[in-house]
Amino acid sequence: MLTSKQRAYLRSLGNELEPVFQIGKGGLSDELINQLDAVLEARELIKVRVLKNCLQESDDLAEIIAQELDCDVVQKIGRNFLLYREAVEDPQIELP
Repeated sequence: MLTSKQRAYLRSLGNELEPVFQIGKGGLSDELINQLDAVLEARELIKVRVLKNCLQESDDLAEIIAQELDCDVVQKIGRNFLLYREAVEDPQIELP
């Protein structure tokens, strides 16, 4: 669980990020979850975009991914959301 100060710090870092993943018509699959898991371990903070042709709502997808990968949803804006999970080995982001 992130504090509001940590969340604000992560949001400031996330402003510069481009979306790493785009979820489209196919929705959420096991393969996509595995890829998100690997990228979260490597980068710790990622931005995901949900395309207009996706049948699921972006809020629902963010919550499902957060539960599946045990990560935090830092921010949701429109069809984009920011995910954070501290790396097990060699964490790169030091939270305040």
